Amino acid sequence: MLTLFPGILVMALVLASGGDAWAESFLGKHGAWEAFSDKEAGKTVCYIGSEPTKKRGKYKTRGATYSMVTHRPAEKSKNVVSIRAGFTHKKGSEVTVSVGKTTLKLFTKDGWAYAPDADADNVLVKAMVRGATMIVKGTSSRGTKITDTYSLKGFTAAYRAIGKACKVR
Repeated sequence: MLTLFPGILVMALVLASGGDAWAESFLGKHGAWEAFSDKEAGKTVCYIGSEPTKKRGKYKTRGATYSMVTHRPAEKSKNVVSIRAGFTHKKGSEVTVSVGKTTLKLFTKDGWAYAPDADADNVLVKAMVRGATMIVKGTSSRGTKITDTYSLKGFTAAYRAIGKACKVR
């Protein structure tokens, strides 16, 4: 199967999960987004992901960059937004995410950005369902400012696919 981010996403998730084995199932490609269902320590995990359609910034090299929304129903966790920058963020910096009229600040940890709480995750996902594009702005540890643009085409269909697979509303 050819996916938008072959192997990168799976490897990141394996590393993030502490190396647990994953049994990935591809649920489909919906516009710019792909949906997956996996087993993590015997429990179902569902996620969607996409890469930016535009990346701006004065950098020479940059690692894999993508945005994800994850459901872990066994942990009563849903709509967890995570954004991989492809670099280490400036210490103490925040990432700004804008979708339509909704703008949120995400905290950074290493090369990732996360919403501060479940309420912020839910606000962001709701905006993503309604929006056309998502703009992510951040700063690398070297001070390089980046702006990534994500298409939200297909987001709602992909989001529904993982909701169905994980039995999450």
